[in-house]
Amino acid sequence: MPSPQTTAAQDYLKVIWGLQEWSDEPVTTSALAAKLDLAASTVSEGVKKLAAQGWVTHRRYGSIELTPTGRQYAVAFVRRHRLIETFLADVLGYAWDEVHEEAEALEHAVSDTFIDRLSQRLGHPSHDPHGDPIPRPDGTLDPMPAATLRTVELGRAVRVVRVSDSNPDLLRYLTDLGVELGLRLQVQQRETFAGTLTVLLDGGDPRPVIMGLPVADAIFVVPETG
Repeated sequence: MPSPQTTAAQDYLKVIWGLQEWSDEPVTTSALAAKLDLAASTVSEGVKKLAAQGWVTHRRYGSIELTPTGRQYAVAFVRRHRLIETFLADVLGYAWDEVHEEAEALEHAVSDTFIDRLSQRLGHPSHDPHGDPIPRPDGTLDPMPAATLRTVELGRAVRVVRVSDSNPDLLRYLTDLGVELGLRLQVQQRETFAGTLTVLLDGGDPRPVIMGLPVADAIFVVPETG
């Protein structure tokens, strides 16, 4: 089966895979439309084409799932995207809120050979600037047993290993707060009714930081063992 040739098909497959990476929720047409910032009717037609070509399965009014072949190509596009993001950040000095859109444009313009050589040049990195795992050439990737900051028990020391890259404004906000990958922090208080967490950041301003729960949901952490 030939690989998807249009940038739209490539984007659909990549986004479908991405929606399932950190969530168990089924991928629906409306969820895909929201992520792609397209009309639901446009996405519905696009999904029909992908299904006809064997990239996805989609029952009427049901969830969208990648076929094995669809997943293979989706992961390949994810690998491209995350390696380019890493190159932009590590070599060209882009901030983590700047790399996503650049990578979106560049990933469709380069060859598989370029991506393989880029990976070699970067030392075969395992994660991108946001902490997302970079798939290997064979499509495998290491699982990341991280939890969102919202779910951390009070007083538990944790370390930031991933931040959602879905919103550049959020990434800039986290930069202003001093949140970055590898940061050690501790949740001191949770106000569910007010929708806030009080967090102490290690090594920064000794004053606690108050953040909204939607922000905490974008921060993924693991227990600090050191």
